[in-house]
Amino acid sequence: MNRVFNFSAGPSTLPMAVLERAQKDLISYGDAGMSVMEMSHRSPMFDDIIKRAEQNMRDLMQIPDNYAVLFLQGGASTQFASVPMNLSKGQTCCYVDSGAFAGKAIAEGKRFADVQVVASSKEDGYTYVPEVPAISPDAAYLHITTNNTIYGTRYNVLPETGDVPLVADMSSDILGREMDVSKFGLIYAGAQKNIAPAGMTLVIIRKDLIGNALGITPTMLDYKTMVDKGSMYNTPPCWPIYICMLTCEWIKSLGGVKAIEAINAEKANLLYDVIDSSSFFTGHAKVDSRSHMNVTFTLPNDELTKTFVAGAAERNLFNIKGHRSVGGIRASIYNAMPIEGVVTLRDYMVEFEKDNK
Repeated sequence: MNRVFNFSAGPSTLPMAVLERAQKDLISYGDAGMSVMEMSHRSPMFDDIIKRAEQNMRDLMQIPDNYAVLFLQGGASTQFASVPMNLSKGQTCCYVDSGAFAGKAIAEGKRFADVQVVASSKEDGYTYVPEVPAISPDAAYLHITTNNTIYGTRYNVLPETGDVPLVADMSSDILGREMDVSKFGLIYAGAQKNIAPAGMTLVIIRKDLIGNALGITPTMLDYKTMVDKGSMYNTPPCWPIYICMLTCEWIKSLGGVKAIEAINAEKANLLYDVIDSSSFFTGHAKVDSRSHMNVTFTLPNDELTKTFVAGAAERNLFNIKGHRSVGGIRASIYNAMPIEGVVTLRDYMVEFEKDNK
């Protein structure tokens, strides 16, 4: 079996230990005689899986008891509508425009609420996360994207919001670094980067924010519906929830989120050290906004970029081409990317610069 180093921004690589366990359970989960993909979501077996997945997530993120944990569908993009539908309450909703997905959240929010963009780095090519000014205490919430996948930026310091709920799209750095959940009113994340395969969306919501949905809110998008039904108003994404359970157990085995954060910093710094010492590679993100999940950089011209990507594939380094809006290279080094893959990319970068300067 030839496993490559998959630097895809999502769906992304999964831990080998998780894949091997899932492979073992594929035909029969334990002594169930059936796969998790086949069993009823109302069965005691799956009830145990979803409860273990939730408890694992609570343990890793130290989620307080006054927060609900939901396993939903529709990706983070559905939450762009769910958030204003559930939390706006006719008040102004504040947003930070720090990248493509933040922009999509803003556009969708405007369909259902009075949206105010309080800070933006768009005109500077999203090379940093903008400083957030003081916001009105009457705002319904402040929405941020903690890590910007396309541009390789992240919040290193969270904005202060006082009593205004902080809402975060945490799709690309959840479980990748320690976060104080109590500082947020709501966190949501697509699973396909650090948690599980595509198909599941995690929502963590403070319970006092539940039950205020607009009258136009579809039943499936009302958080109260899903909280009341334990994420099972309809058939949930059973297989991704099971993989979530396994992934959380894998992170626990490494020492938890604090340990994985240190590993991620080590991986990212291997690449940033090359970029910082180079006159050939240019980092896209400003230093104080650099992501540890998505390292973005450019080469002197498009022809060299194409050659670099082709050579990377020969070394089993795949999916490193940058997003079309940025160009260059993007190395997504989520939790499951082994350090060996990053070292291989680092060594290739050094070699390529030497051969092409």
